[in-house]
Amino acid sequence: MKNLSKTLSLDREDVSETQRELFLKDFKKLAEEYFESGSAPSLEVTRSDDGFLLCVIWTARRVKNARRIP
Repeated sequence: MKNLSKTLSLDREDVSETQRELFLKDFKKLAEEYFESGSAPSLEVTRSDDGFLLCVIWTARRVKNARRIP
């Protein structure tokens, strides 16, 4: 029964609003290490033959300087 629940959860057509908010919050935190953000990111999820296509859209005012870790 556990495998069936896992399979069904992986086969869903859409992302819940809670999952969407958590993903975008994590993404924004990571993206802000590399870019100065101009707006909140948005997420589009589309079903494809291989699973899902994800499109994250946001604006950035500038690219931050990356520093190499010694």
